[in-house]
Amino acid sequence: MQWDLNSDKPVYLQLVDQITAWIISGYYKPGDKLPSVRDMAAQATVNPNTMQKAMAELERTGLVITYRTSGRIITSDEELIRRLKAESARNQTVEYLEKMKQLGYSPQEVPGLISDIINNDTAYNNADGRIV
Repeated sequence: MQWDLNSDKPVYLQLVDQITAWIISGYYKPGDKLPSVRDMAAQATVNPNTMQKAMAELERTGLVITYRTSGRIITSDEELIRRLKAESARNQTVEYLEKMKQLGYSPQEVPGLISDIINNDTAYNNADGRIV
């Protein structure tokens, strides 16, 4: 996966958000072993201490578990992952609706916009049903 860091908020929080997104999207599966902090920091081009801070936050949320001898793994708590996925989807939807409201669309107009895109835009209407 590609790291996408900017200056909107602290880097360690951006790392937390991206790793969380990779977990809830299924890129990292429950029980998967994560690369070492140094390897992940090198991939993200951040200081290892910053990545360590992000890992500590992920541990605090319960998404990542640390074992002294075997490193860090993704939680096996699929209910936690489902809850976080639903929360993330809700937050993204609220943010989208707020942007549509700023553009002058009513909540009743938004489903039609989405439907038009899904049905008429080839990027969202491909053979396997995946968004590309």
